[in-house]
Amino acid sequence: MMALRRALHFVFKVGDRPRTATFYRDVLGMQILRHEEFEEGCKATCNGPYDGKWSKSMVGFGPEDNHFVVELTYNYGVAEYRLGNDFLGLTLQSSQAVSNAKRLGWLLVEAGEGMFVTEAPGGYKFYIVDKEQPEADPVQKVTLAVSDLQRSTHYWSSLLGMKIYEKNEEKKSALLGYADNQCKLELQDIQGTVDHGTAFGRIAFSCPREQLPAIEALMKKENQKIITPLVSLDTPGKATVEVVILADPDGHEICFVGDEAFRELSKSDPKGNSLLDKAMAEDKSDEWFAKHQKQKAHA
Repeated sequence: MMALRRALHFVFKVGDRPRTATFYRDVLGMQILRHEEFEEGCKATCNGPYDGKWSKSMVGFGPEDNHFVVELTYNYGVAEYRLGNDFLGLTLQSSQAVSNAKRLGWLLVEAGEGMFVTEAPGGYKFYIVDKEQPEADPVQKVTLAVSDLQRSTHYWSSLLGMKIYEKNEEKKSALLGYADNQCKLELQDIQGTVDHGTAFGRIAFSCPREQLPAIEALMKKENQKIITPLVSLDTPGKATVEVVILADPDGHEICFVGDEAFRELSKSDPKGNSLLDKAMAEDKSDEWFAKHQKQKAHA
């Protein structure tokens, strides 16, 4: 049952699209897998609590079917977001990314042996293992802050069915996942309150569509938070998917999407790269705000 669940992507809100694109494409060496523009906010608040024009760019080292990728959401009226302490980092393996960062003068700090840490625009941390990029997915884990490791481990393993791969009492952390060959979720106890800022992200998983009502029912029964009950989401010209959005005990947003339709929706688009470039070239929001002597929101 749980073997059919997949870790899909992490959602970041971005205020500076061109600089963000440079980081993922030129520093990390990811590709733009698809790019979509929306005229109004998402029914499942994928773009955050904003109802205006926004865009979504999926970036990764390979197809979404077998790679953990990043979803970049850009709200046209928002220049920057306040970072909390909720997202602690994404870890990937690529000596190529290390040399790209050095070549481009992107800030890189040693973080232990054979490991570097860098930041995406907006302050999101990326840990890069300085070893040859594997044939399989280079993305190893996403690390989230929790205030009570035991409570969170129970939520993710007992309620969401993740396997516990490792528990480190000393570091106060736990490593969980749905399968050996998938990106893992690391929970790190910060022994304090988790602050999501306004930059807060969301982690997405897929499951067979038929499991969605059961996930929702279980969370109701356990008095856990459901942000968005089962809803259908449309993407112009693409497959309609069904999702349930949850929040874990620390308020981390979790999306479960029906796998069958998501595989249709998430097919790589060879035009993804040029669609993003076109959208960035046509984005006159900075000029519009300047002309109207207004400032873009700093959320």
